[in-house]
Amino acid sequence: MSIEPQAFMSTLEKRVCLTAEDKMLLKSETDWGKEIAPEMAEHFYAYLGRDEEMNAILTATDGRMHRLRETFIEWFHEMFTGMDDWGKDYAERRWKIGLVHVRIGIGPQHVVPAMATVIREAGYRAKKDGKSEEIKEAMSRICMIDLAFIEQAYVEVSSQAVLRETGWSEGLFRRLIATGANSM
Repeated sequence: MSIEPQAFMSTLEKRVCLTAEDKMLLKSETDWGKEIAPEMAEHFYAYLGRDEEMNAILTATDGRMHRLRETFIEWFHEMFTGMDDWGKDYAERRWKIGLVHVRIGIGPQHVVPAMATVIREAGYRAKKDGKSEEIKEAMSRICMIDLAFIEQAYVEVSSQAVLRETGWSEGLFRRLIATGANSM
């Protein structure tokens, strides 16, 4: 059940229709992406900080919020640069980011609406700055890819933990999940 990040990235690019034109557009707006990244981090963490459970996670250790903000700014800017043209390095970094979310307990129920906040606020900022509708669409697509990496990390970690602890085969595990879903 374990994914290969670069293959997953390729699949996601097709699924969300991230095009070569989107990538060129994102790269052309790299400076703008870097400029607005701190503001987007503020919106992201302000949103998460309003939730009691998330605030406890974000402030659990000294300096965590600062480190997370710095990482967010870097992550946001990387969506525009593509690091290595959205290849192996980009995919592996996104996978590692997903695993960190799992490790510190930031679940999909928090990440999905927080990502929606980033997309909305970046869209507002793009409009304010006179950017094209196309850049807003490209940002939405790349954000959805990054979000899928985080969500998939939860699926993979949970699945692998169950398989390791129970000794079940992957086929049995999938049948049990399907049966459980059918009974709900």
